Amino acid sequence: MSGLIERATRRPATAHVRHVQAVPPLAATGLVAQVYRQVERDFGMLAPPISLHSPAPDALAACWLMLREALLAQGRATREAKEAVAAAVSVANRCPYCVEVHGATLRGLLRGESAAAVAEQRWDDVTDSRLRAIALWAGASGLGASAPDAGPVPFTPEEAPELIGVAVTFHYINRMVNLFLVDSLLPAGIPGPALPGVRRVAAWLMGALARRTVEPGDSLRLLPAAPPPADLHWAAGDATVSDAFARAYAAIDAGAPTVPAGARALILERLADPAAEPPGLSARVWADAAVAGLPEAERPAARLGLVTAFASAQVSPELVETFRRAHPGEDTLIEFTSWASLAAARQVSTKLTPAGTTPPPAARHLEA
Repeated sequence: MSGLIERATRRPATAHVRHVQAVPPLAATGLVAQVYRQVERDFGMLAPPISLHSPAPDALAACWLMLREALLAQGRATREAKEAVAAAVSVANRCPYCVEVHGATLRGLLRGESAAAVAEQRWDDVTDSRLRAIALWAGASGLGASAPDAGPVPFTPEEAPELIGVAVTFHYINRMVNLFLVDSLLPAGIPGPALPGVRRVAAWLMGALARRTVEPGDSLRLLPAAPPPADLHWAAGDATVSDAFARAYAAIDAGAPTVPAGARALILERLADPAAEPPGLSARVWADAAVAGLPEAERPAARLGLVTAFASAQVSPELVETFRRAHPGEDTLIEFTSWASLAAARQVSTKLTPAGTTPPPAARHLEA
């Protein structure tokens, strides 16, 4: 059965991708092939949010390390709690593809109204009080939001590395998905009356796949070890999560020099500004004003990076194509947008560690 699902989902893994040509599974070699095999084994299918990274193999592996070790691997937090974080962050980032996927997974894992209520941001209808608190915490974690820890956090210190890790991962993935994937994982043209049945099947499938046992740490060998940066302190209580994110951060940072330093500096400066706000309904006008002080050659990258970081749902084909004329290569496009997306996710992470708490001793660790 699992082999049938893997084969049936290989075409969407590349057909859903836009702006770049994802590596087809049968053509994958080297690191791309290694990641694809792990994704099919542990996630149950070659997920398009992962495969879209394939023109840049290190970014592909980095995305997989974060997703696998935070969301999929067995740990202290339940898969239901992790999926609630993934869905709530995706709602906040206006990422319909990820809302559909993780809303379906919640429906497959839970009984009752809570799963649909999380995906639809109907917080009062989430009957599980702890799940509601976790979803509210995750949904308040975006750029421009106040820190979501005004009251007691809805999880234990032992659960924090996994749940914060899922939030950081989806602040990253949502931005990449908004740029590079179509809006829905469901095939176009499904008649309206058939949609409820199709969604029930999707929920059953995603719930079944989410019940797989995934042992922590197996992805670490895909990327070289790296020291954890200071902003990874939230993961200190889980050596495997900390190791995975340190390796992923280093791999994505290594791709940043493919674009001008001035563009990168401007993006980091805006992200670090506590008064910076998302640009509203006209991200292009906002970005044009923000990059006006840069040399003309650096503006295409700065525009795309700023809109990716602050309002990824508003990235237009024109922004992408303008960047590509200045910086050819599908690998360069993935490397730069991965860097901008992760820079935003890392900025969000600085608000997510519960104030005044000390991470517990490392709970688990597997050698790469």
